[in-house]
Amino acid sequence: MTQSSPVPQVHKNGLMALSVAALGVVYGDIGTSPLYALQTVFTGDHAVPVTPENVLGVLSLVFWSLILVVAVKFVMFIMRADNHGEGGIMALMALIQRLLKNETRFRNVLVLLGLFGASLFFGDGIITPAISVLSAMEGLEVASPSLTPYVIPLSIVILVALFMIQRKGTATVGGMFGPIMIFWFVTIAVLGMREIIRIPHVLVAVNPLLALSFLAEHGVLGFLALGAVVLTVTGAEALYADMGHFGARPIRFAWFGLVLPSLLINYFGQGAFMIHNPAQAANAFYDLTPKWALYPMIGLSTVATVIASQAVISGVYSMTQQAIQLGFLPRTNIVHTSAREMGQIYVPTMNWLIMLGVLALVLGFKSSANLGWAYGLAVTGTITIDTVLVFVVARRLWHWNRVLIVAGLAFFLTIDLGFLGANLVKLFQGGWFPLAIGGLMFTLMATWKRGKELLAERLHTQSIELKPFLDGLKDHPPQRVSGTAIFLTTNLAKVPHAMLHNLLHNKVMHERVILLTVRTRTAPWVAGDERVEVEDLGGQFYAVTLYFGFKEEPDVPLALQTVMPGGKPIDMMETSFFLSRETLIATKMPGMALWRERLFVSMARNGSSATAFFHIPTNRVIELGTQVEL
Repeated sequence: MTQSSPVPQVHKNGLMALSVAALGVVYGDIGTSPLYALQTVFTGDHAVPVTPENVLGVLSLVFWSLILVVAVKFVMFIMRADNHGEGGIMALMALIQRLLKNETRFRNVLVLLGLFGASLFFGDGIITPAISVLSAMEGLEVASPSLTPYVIPLSIVILVALFMIQRKGTATVGGMFGPIMIFWFVTIAVLGMREIIRIPHVLVAVNPLLALSFLAEHGVLGFLALGAVVLTVTGAEALYADMGHFGARPIRFAWFGLVLPSLLINYFGQGAFMIHNPAQAANAFYDLTPKWALYPMIGLSTVATVIASQAVISGVYSMTQQAIQLGFLPRTNIVHTSAREMGQIYVPTMNWLIMLGVLALVLGFKSSANLGWAYGLAVTGTITIDTVLVFVVARRLWHWNRVLIVAGLAFFLTIDLGFLGANLVKLFQGGWFPLAIGGLMFTLMATWKRGKELLAERLHTQSIELKPFLDGLKDHPPQRVSGTAIFLTTNLAKVPHAMLHNLLHNKVMHERVILLTVRTRTAPWVAGDERVEVEDLGGQFYAVTLYFGFKEEPDVPLALQTVMPGGKPIDMMETSFFLSRETLIATKMPGMALWRERLFVSMARNGSSATAFFHIPTNRVIELGTQVEL
């Protein structure tokens, strides 16, 4: 399995095509924010009064949030912190693990911080489909109040259909996403421009003093408004996370060339409409649309929100795969839905869990305005953690000046913590939901990581050293039988339990024995010449290490095709794989709390087998059991 980084080498003739493709995947979430962001500021329990001064102040906050948080911080700065072309908080965390490999305590703190940020992303993955599709369907209420009872049922039908088709993959539909999103951005820009032409005075909102004045004059209410303004920058993490699929240049080109101008024009158009029609602020987005185009606009909005939901769902699949490879989640079934695109994956378990969460949100909150108060906490938490981690990279990898690091970190953290603080107020109005999902995922990932370490410690104490064992076999050689035996192990210095049990029970050893360990590196991809390490242990015993990147599929038989221990290739038809199946028992021994040990045991029991995960032919596998007390 020779694999190098899939980041496209962008040439002039390919920049446009990649930018169009990026529009369909990267910008769905942030691109559909105009459906609900501004209305959340001016409606609900903490609604800002709809006056010209307030509208201009909020627009100024929106303008500078998009410029500073998305354009400057993410597009121009954070996207420079790539891990061999890959982005996203998991890739950033893996990069920091590599940079700080000799600073254990500092590294562990940052890894835990990154792990919590990644956990919050799962909460975001549940809320985005719910709020996006609901906000699109609410256009029916504007078209005809009599259609209001159908909003929730239709939203549920669309969402269920979306999750049902995930197993078929998105390769075919994905080709349509980019052109549709171009049409979407052009349409919302045209609608916004119509209102700006009527009230061009709205453009004075680019003055940052209006934003500062709004915050100063409204005190607590102005601070709370930030909790809704942040909805305009949701999806910023997607720019970074999807960098590996398209490269930085196409994403930047699409942002500055179409997405940012279209978003700003639409937001300013909504603001102009609100100034002229303050009583209709709750439905400003759809009220921009001429009556004859309202139903087509609802249809377009629905398609755009499905695309936005698809992008987030695919992101959750990718995050799950990376977490498994980095050792933070147990192995689970991952289906590759495309023969050509490695990034096209489907994770059945995660798919159905997300669907249940999304449906619960739609039925529980019932409107996008209500969901707006639940949204934002997960996003701002992840964005804040991204800021901290990327400045560590700036110091350790780019060697920036300390003064510049402190000044930049203070500036961006002031903005991030302002948004985060405003969203914390939402805690009891729905903000608890993404926080609970994030807390649950953090507990699962931290428990799995610690449980694997604890299991390795227990196995280490119960195992015997490999070298004396092999020396003993030379003095008292067992009967050798034809063929190759491969024993999977995590520690090449110890005798695998399966090898020991096989020798004790069967009294024989194969003529060629391979001790195989699979390692995941903190880089996303491993080059073919770095894939395999082979060590001759003597007596036809070999230690083989296979290396995979955290975004690669660990196909062991495929990787072993190039391995020739002792000058002979490995013939799968003459090879047996021996695996140890541990029966784990939670105890009160030092290590983890009893409830965490029980949770780890449950996760281990329900995870996929090594046979399926490593693509080992089931008819070549022999499992030997052992009991381990944690």
